Amino acid sequence: MNDFAGLSAVVTGGASGIGLAIATRLADGGARVACLDLSPDGLPVNLIGIQADIADNSAVTAAIGEADHRLEGLDILVNNAGIAAQGGIETNDDAEWQRVLDVNVIGLVRVSRAALPALRRSDHAAIVNTASIAATAGLQSRALYSASKGAVLALTRAMAADLLADGIRVNAVNPGTANTPWVTRLLSAADDPVAERAALEARQPHGRLVSPEEVAEAVAYLASPRAGSTTGTALEVDGGMSALRLRPRS
Repeated sequence: MNDFAGLSAVVTGGASGIGLAIATRLADGGARVACLDLSPDGLPVNLIGIQADIADNSAVTAAIGEADHRLEGLDILVNNAGIAAQGGIETNDDAEWQRVLDVNVIGLVRVSRAALPALRRSDHAAIVNTASIAATAGLQSRALYSASKGAVLALTRAMAADLLADGIRVNAVNPGTANTPWVTRLLSAADDPVAERAALEARQPHGRLVSPEEVAEAVAYLASPRAGSTTGTALEVDGGMSALRLRPRS
């Protein structure tokens, strides 16, 4: 695979889970890749780790500047970093709502804003944002998380409209419940981890959790120069959860 030969990419939250799968896929395709993460240690040798907290504007500006220098330019930005939240609207106080929205929504803005000067110099500029099935489907006990990812989806479309004239494509992926470290921690804290996993798997029509590598392939398509006419869209990687209405299995 040489679909990203000669291109440079930044992946936020790139040290684990979906972010690491995305970074690995882009690097396997020939891209030079920097992973911005709170803890970027232990990355494979073909990935550059840069420590950054996307809730800190100064840290983001410095990290993107370092990535631009070390990668000798920037063509692709994947806004993948985010934090989870559980519960209904009464579960979390104002401070937690502000914390999650600050990371999941404003953090994306901080990183994108800092990267725009470098992206505008690229002939193949693309931004891909990680949204969620929670942006389009009403899920129980996910009010705060859903609000943040709904904002990411709306922001994706607004960014696509604003940046089209600059030659920067902006798209999103909407993963279903994926087999990530956060889901593993969620399951381990459940009263019955086996039953909870079975419920999460059954919620998705294809009957299993989404793999990080499957999400990475969707990101790779949207980020590729071969998707030059694709902007302002969201690609669902959810086993059919957003669109299919199947009869119960007998």
